[in-house]
Amino acid sequence: MKKFFTIAAILLVALGAKAQNVQLHYDFGSALYDKLDGRPATTTTVEMFKPDKWGSTFFFLDFDYNNKGVQSAYWEIARELKFWEGPLAAHIEYNGGRGQYPYSNAYLAGIAYNYNNGDFTKGFGLQAMYKYIQKSYKPNNFQVTGTWYIHFAKGAGTFTGFADLWRENTNIIFLSEPQIWLNFNKLKGVDPEFNLSVGSEVEISNNFVWNKFGENNKFYMIPTLALKWSFN
Repeated sequence: MKKFFTIAAILLVALGAKAQNVQLHYDFGSALYDKLDGRPATTTTVEMFKPDKWGSTFFFLDFDYNNKGVQSAYWEIARELKFWEGPLAAHIEYNGGRGQYPYSNAYLAGIAYNYNNGDFTKGFGLQAMYKYIQKSYKPNNFQVTGTWYIHFAKGAGTFTGFADLWRENTNIIFLSEPQIWLNFNKLKGVDPEFNLSVGSEVEISNNFVWNKFGENNKFYMIPTLALKWSFN
């Protein structure tokens, strides 16, 4: 465990230097759902999306904290390849983590479709993927993912998020995390380099959150209060 967190910290420093944003979330799950035993109170996220002439790279790294320190870490990195004409891109991805909750290494590959309007104020992406879940008794699975973003009020507001639907063993799992942000640097009279945003994320899930009884076959809506600093 300590070795994993050391490696993750090195990645955080190395990749965070070019990350597009860093987020801090206070999770209201423990207060609202008494069955979520030991759910971490805070999460930090480093997130980056970078397009290039061959496609794009996306990653995020989450650290969850409780009163004893780092409780768990989770990492996703995805690469899309598109150096040809046409609407579809090739998509490859890795998911994994360590901590109190059960994480399995997962390897995904499939196709993606992405749309952005002319001034990049809104867009969405769709991905259909084969998902191999390591050490699962039924490792061959699938995942469908949708992502979106909308900038409104001249960029002062942002609505973004994702929704995942996948099979793991015999379970169908749904997870969505919409976020809403107020971007201070787009407000009148605020320094445009003051890249602080305040907002909220809502984790909407079914068959995903494990409670103290070892169950995950529940539906939850868990909000956070969040701060975000974006990098130019």
